[in-house]
Amino acid sequence: MDRDGRRWLPCLLGGTVFAVCMAGTTLPTPLYGLYQDKFGFSELTVTVVYAVYAFGVIGVLLLAGNASDTVGRRTVLLWGLGCAAASAVCFLCATGLGWLYAGRLLSGLSAGLFTGAATAYVMDLAPRGGASRATLVATAANMGGLGCGPLLAGLLAQYAPWPLYLPFLVHLVLVAGSAVVVARLPETVPERRPVSSVRPRRPALPAQVRAVFGPAATASFAGFALFGVFTSVSPAFLAESLDVTDHAVSGLVVALAFFASTGGQSAVGRVGVRRALPLGCAALLAGLALLAGALRWESPALVVLSALVGGAGQGLAFRAALSAVAEASPPEQRAAVISTLFVVAYTGISVPVIGVGLLTDPLGLEGAGLVFIACMAVLVTTAAAYLFRRPLPART
Repeated sequence: MDRDGRRWLPCLLGGTVFAVCMAGTTLPTPLYGLYQDKFGFSELTVTVVYAVYAFGVIGVLLLAGNASDTVGRRTVLLWGLGCAAASAVCFLCATGLGWLYAGRLLSGLSAGLFTGAATAYVMDLAPRGGASRATLVATAANMGGLGCGPLLAGLLAQYAPWPLYLPFLVHLVLVAGSAVVVARLPETVPERRPVSSVRPRRPALPAQVRAVFGPAATASFAGFALFGVFTSVSPAFLAESLDVTDHAVSGLVVALAFFASTGGQSAVGRVGVRRALPLGCAALLAGLALLAGALRWESPALVVLSALVGGAGQGLAFRAALSAVAEASPPEQRAAVISTLFVVAYTGISVPVIGVGLLTDPLGLEGAGLVFIACMAVLVTTAAAYLFRRPLPART
């Protein structure tokens, strides 16, 4: 390995650990149909089990979102890996619905602990002058890990034995290896304080941020809601409406949305934040339209296209929203404002999904999906119209 490679190795190892943890949060996605067959619950229950994850993330962001600045990055990452391991154990021991709720809640806690701490750690570990490249490593680890979860579980469920057990056993091994890696990486917080000094972070929205925050939060909410529906409902739609029962295909379709999001986020640097947010809204609208077409005409090709286009739109919109909100915030309140944006985004990944589950019984999966698409289209159109009337400042 050359000198540059050795300098970047700690940053890349930190990114790998980040990806392993995030993969665990989406690992059950292609397996929900198998759990339905085993435990006999409804589509509404699937969406509630999925949404419990987001409530765990939101709880950590509000109560301990700044913990790694206080107790150190490695400590928080080890807590997160502990929650990820406990989540996998819950799924391995699952004999009823309660185990699935516990597993998803622990998974949300692990993601909440990792989201801020691992991003900061990856950037801390980068060589001097490598902030831009480190941001890309963190982005790719986050969304790429989320995409690898359903892909790994789908492949193992389809082509290996023990479909409800082997994916979580593999993830436990990866988590154990990640803990060894974290233990060997250096701590980057020089002055650490005890856990008792961690204080809840109250959401904040200063007056000068509100004009930017409204459209940014709306686009973030809609983008995460699209991901929520894709990861919770699309395997059932593929199986029931399109007769696609291959778990590997279900996992791949979901993974494509996350991989496309990674591509969209990496394109923001070339497009510029000012143009990326309205372009992301336009791509989200196109993704929603393609998903509506897939539901209406029962087309697998349109499902794939909606994953790619909608995922890219989510990536463009969310990274642009994050950048715009961060720049508009006063430095002393920036972390609290960003935390507020994440709370809105993760509300988007949970509440609309439960709404789709509630509507599935009276309207069917296709009807519920079309109602969801109509509501999200109104939100995205509103945000896009506002941005066309009042574009972000040119300096953003």
